[in-house]
Amino acid sequence: MAASVEEKGYRDTTVADVVRIARTSRRTFYEQFADRADCFLALFDTTNDRVIAAIVEAVDPADDWERQVDQALGTYLDAVAASPALYQSFVRELPALGERGATHQLAVIERFARQLVELVELGRREQPSLGGRPLTFDMAVMIVGGVRELMVIAAQQGRDVRDLRPAIAAVVNAIVAGAVVSA
Repeated sequence: MAASVEEKGYRDTTVADVVRIARTSRRTFYEQFADRADCFLALFDTTNDRVIAAIVEAVDPADDWERQVDQALGTYLDAVAASPALYQSFVRELPALGERGATHQLAVIERFARQLVELVELGRREQPSLGGRPLTFDMAVMIVGGVRELMVIAAQQGRDVRDLRPAIAAVVNAIVAGAVVSA
């Protein structure tokens, strides 16, 4: 599914394309997925789970929090830049799947937000001098949603999402600093 979506987008991808690229049968496909949308949603979930795992792996909680933000952003933006058509498809095509797409999108936003909260909390435990209050889930959702929307706009403008790193880092650092510094 990923290869076909990268090549021609989700709308133009057929089950025949997927089974041809995967060198499998329609029967095998339908043993795994209810339909083409089910396969696309599984790809969306798996792709985002991998990115979240890569971010966790990249962030060193012993580093200062600005460096941790940079590590997380670099990993995320590099993943998106490595498969731009796939990520564009997620943004453009997921809403067309109605409630199923919306449910998966919300779940991924929540997973990214929870992971961000956990990373900040881990950083606070590793560096007690940060003190302050934790990053809240609502704050994390605003960060995740804001980053996502900025990336959508940049992609529509034909900009490289990696160029957004300084702006995103500045905002995230300001929010995280406010969470961990204020009491």
